[in-house]
Amino acid sequence: MPELQRLRPDHAPALLAFERENRGYFARSVPDRGDAYFTGFSARHAALLAEQADGSCHFHVLVDEEGAVLGRVNLVDVADGEAELGYRIAERATGHGLATSAVRQVCGIAGAEYGLRALRAATYADNAGSRAVLVRAGFVAVGEVEVEGRAEVRYRRETAARGLIGPRSEGA
Repeated sequence: MPELQRLRPDHAPALLAFERENRGYFARSVPDRGDAYFTGFSARHAALLAEQADGSCHFHVLVDEEGAVLGRVNLVDVADGEAELGYRIAERATGHGLATSAVRQVCGIAGAEYGLRALRAATYADNAGSRAVLVRAGFVAVGEVEVEGRAEVRYRRETAARGLIGPRSEGA
């Protein structure tokens, strides 16, 4: 059973392998990270750990029994009790509910451990899979914007830190 873990220094090799193996798959739905991401991965990983240590971000990896990374779920731009959620799941691991489960887990952690009251997320309007994951994890669409010529749907979810569990109710 895959396990969600907070990002650590020793995750670097498995995380780099995950990003390399899925680069083409991810580039079909989100902008490619570019070659510099891979050539400077060690420095980037260290920078992520520093951001995590100062509380401005919280990074998580979903690992299998052998320690291979199957996905990542990140909370970035932490400020004023809120953060932006982003995630990606390996192509070979899609269709098994792992994204929904991992996102739900991070939503719980966000409120219970990080004290966040709300999370924001966004995905392209034509990314039905990602939109479904967010809705199943309790996010509610709050608007749509155009980003570089593509429609992007914005979502929001209150966390248990504010006393709400699941989707935000009307009038809450």
